Amino acid sequence: MKKLLLLGGLRYLIPVINIAQEMGLYVITCDNVPGNIAHKYSNEYQNVSIIDKDEVLKLAKELDVDGIMSFAVDPGVVTAAYVAEKLNLPKPGPYESVKILQDKALFRDFLEKNNFNVPKAKGYIHLDEAIVDIEKFSWPVIVKPVDSAGSKGVGKVENYSELREKIQNAISHSQSKQFIIEEYIEQKGFASDSESFSINGELTFFTLSNQYFDKNSANPYTPAGFTWPSNMADRHKKNLSSEIQRLLKLLKMRTSIYNIEARVGKDDKPYIMEVSPRGGGNRLAEMIKYITNVDLIENSVKAAIGEKVDFMQLPSVNEYWGEIILHSNKEGIFRKIEISPNLEKYVIEVDVWVKNGEYIKQFLGANETIGTIVIRTDNKNTVEKFVSNIWKYIDIIVD
Repeated sequence: MKKLLLLGGLRYLIPVINIAQEMGLYVITCDNVPGNIAHKYSNEYQNVSIIDKDEVLKLAKELDVDGIMSFAVDPGVVTAAYVAEKLNLPKPGPYESVKILQDKALFRDFLEKNNFNVPKAKGYIHLDEAIVDIEKFSWPVIVKPVDSAGSKGVGKVENYSELREKIQNAISHSQSKQFIIEEYIEQKGFASDSESFSINGELTFFTLSNQYFDKNSANPYTPAGFTWPSNMADRHKKNLSSEIQRLLKLLKMRTSIYNIEARVGKDDKPYIMEVSPRGGGNRLAEMIKYITNVDLIENSVKAAIGEKVDFMQLPSVNEYWGEIILHSNKEGIFRKIEISPNLEKYVIEVDVWVKNGEYIKQFLGANETIGTIVIRTDNKNTVEKFVSNIWKYIDIIVD
């Protein structure tokens, strides 16, 4: 029986574990949080920090695993690539390339040096250096940890008086205590956050979404909803597909799923914001299965253990799909979720992750998500109406 080592224990790993077990694999989950929910579903749990790459390497050797993956778990992606390279296991690409993709400062630098559209950006270790440098940027700017996902520690800065506080917040969410400042790209239309896939370095499956935010949440840069298909102009879709393919070739990437964030700026230029060689959070790969019937999770598991991944055809989609990211804008004791009958008739699935009586927090990052709702409609206006105005149709009761 082949063994698959999965880094992390988040809820998003449960469908990965289920599919891997259906394929006949023995699944080991690993992190330093024994109470994480995914460990209840794996065949075995090992208590090792996923950011300690040498300890994970030691564990993988001892367990004699056939594959390693960090699906939807951003802190483990570099570790998984390191271990795979050391043990000659299947990997998404070279370890050094994965490090570039996973570090926002290195990634921006790589994009600039290779003539991609990229905002002016610079990575920093010291707060005071950034304070001095800020006059080189145009306001507003975005401050981010270089190595954090789920929009944690991200802040838009409109003027000098806000800068120090936003930098300190970014540093507090960075494992390496490093951050990046970049000029804010005001988007034209919707930004996109969706899943794609390469086989032997060829971008064979490419999707885009419409991404929504809750401007009243504690962190208005944490995605609060998605709709498909994307409204982006075809010429921008083609440009992004071509440029992402060029990026994958330059980095010598192989067979992998990718969580890709992109947008078109007010300057009418498409920008690649992030390309991470892992499944995204917010159940995005599961949404793609609903929409296209292509199972990116199964293909990711196959890739991780070196099995052949079949070519994936992106079908013509005639339905309109939406995902609502359930969250609360106040802390307190969760009671229930009420859904308007107007929305309910379009609901395909409701997945609530908290129970009556549980304490929930404000929506500061994707880790404070309390569930998802999947909807399907037959026209664009209807799905966008619901996902862009969730509080008209959903009430989250919190004491």
